[in-house]
Amino acid sequence: MTKIIGIGIIAFLLFYIQKQIYKRLWNRDLKVHIRFASTEMFQGDTGQMLEVVENRKRLPLPVLKVKFQTDRNLLFADKEGSKVTDLLYWNDVFQVGGGEKITRTLTFTAKKRGYYKVLGIDLVSADLFLTTQMVDSRQEECYLYVYPKPYISPELQHSLQMLNGEILTRRHLLEDPFEYRGIREYQPYDDMRSVNWKATARTGEIKVNQKNYTSLQTIRIFFNVEDTGILKKEEAVEMCFRLVAGIAQFFLSQGIRIAVYGNGVDIMNGEVMSVEAGAGSGQMDRIYKALARVDTTKPVVSFREIFGEKLLTEDKSTRTMIVAPNAYQDFLELLEDYDKMGGDYVWFYPIWEKEPPQIPQWATPHVRWIPAREEIK
Repeated sequence: MTKIIGIGIIAFLLFYIQKQIYKRLWNRDLKVHIRFASTEMFQGDTGQMLEVVENRKRLPLPVLKVKFQTDRNLLFADKEGSKVTDLLYWNDVFQVGGGEKITRTLTFTAKKRGYYKVLGIDLVSADLFLTTQMVDSRQEECYLYVYPKPYISPELQHSLQMLNGEILTRRHLLEDPFEYRGIREYQPYDDMRSVNWKATARTGEIKVNQKNYTSLQTIRIFFNVEDTGILKKEEAVEMCFRLVAGIAQFFLSQGIRIAVYGNGVDIMNGEVMSVEAGAGSGQMDRIYKALARVDTTKPVVSFREIFGEKLLTEDKSTRTMIVAPNAYQDFLELLEDYDKMGGDYVWFYPIWEKEPPQIPQWATPHVRWIPAREEIK
């Protein structure tokens, strides 16, 4: 009997000691990180999220639950550890030995344009006998940009090519001596003052500076995503972002400067979208990121209030394009003012109705109807 009691006391002491050890040491030198394999992707594409658990101590963890939250518009292929309500709640279980590192890959599809973050990590573990639960929380900076997939249909492509032809014909022939596009070979009609002597000496052939036009064209794209009707037009609103991306991509590839302004609110700073004129691949990246961050769940700012003055002010080297899925009265009044002052613009109108809505006769020549129900492939 004494022997049994002694064994029981030893067993209790061992149980108590291991319990105290786990309480004190379970999360020491435990590194848990969640990150996206790529922080930029297009809506409809498939991406990967990596869960990395590294136990840098000798003490094994018989069970470790890793819990985090993210947006439900990220559709994970394996839904076994997830629960979806207003957010996606993920719960993964690991068994981690001492000095062991585990990397688990989660595959998902980006359902919708947006800026997504992991909202922290919760860790839950237990002692060897699974009798005591220990909890810890970690801050995690993990984000993902999901860009709107640029919309370019054959009809839109044709329309943009015609607009591009008009833009090219409007450029003045007078060159700007202060802006250069690059260097090219000398032609008989070139002025000798344009010869680049350094490039000529380096190559052994006469090279001249290729100059920009004084009327370097700028296209400004305005979008109005106000959607205050009883029946929401979410598909048409999202098509606006795809249209802006498609239009910007097309004209940037032609070497034209692009600016984008819209009354959607940036999820990071609460301000309306504003990307000033620029050119090149870096400008497209800025536009993509700004479009991804627009949060359509927040009330938009009055387009007329925020952009009315800017719309009515332009110079001869600027062409205006407007993307809007609704024709609200104050917006129409602003466009009519712009039309009366001779404003040169095109209105791309995403529609989800079977038939185009009624618009004033003065606006008809400017409108290009865009179907908003196309599936993203």
